[in-house]
Amino acid sequence: ATSQVHVVFQLKTTKMADVPDGNAEKGKKIFVRSCAQCHTVEAGGKHKVGPNLNGLFGRQTGQAPGFSYTDANKSKGIKWGKDTLWVYLENPKKYIPGTKMIFAGLKKKNERADLIAYLQEATK
Repeated sequence: ATSQVHVVFQLKTTKMADVPDGNAEKGKKIFVRSCAQCHTVEAGGKHKVGPNLNGLFGRQTGQAPGFSYTDANKSKGIKWGKDTLWVYLENPKKYIPGTKMIFAGLKKKNERADLIAYLQEATK
């Protein structure tokens, strides 16, 4: 008699429901402290070292018009949303190896949630 062993692998993925709600006011302070030296958020804002982030949500990686992206960003092929930003902002170089973004990431979940809440409002 033979016995069969079934092994099930569960990939760890972050779903929208797993991203906690943040505080946009606190997120603005995080943006000013950690992001504003390289990014703008307003419509028509200029690119700096990093691209203008207006229209970020729902846009594919590496697609802000007029910004020179790395091939890594252009070929990542995901759309920016709460779920993808949640993973990216924790460790940008791990999520998109080859990105030129030098930001180390936000390890604290509450800070990431707050920043994402701010970006949702500020980049519309």
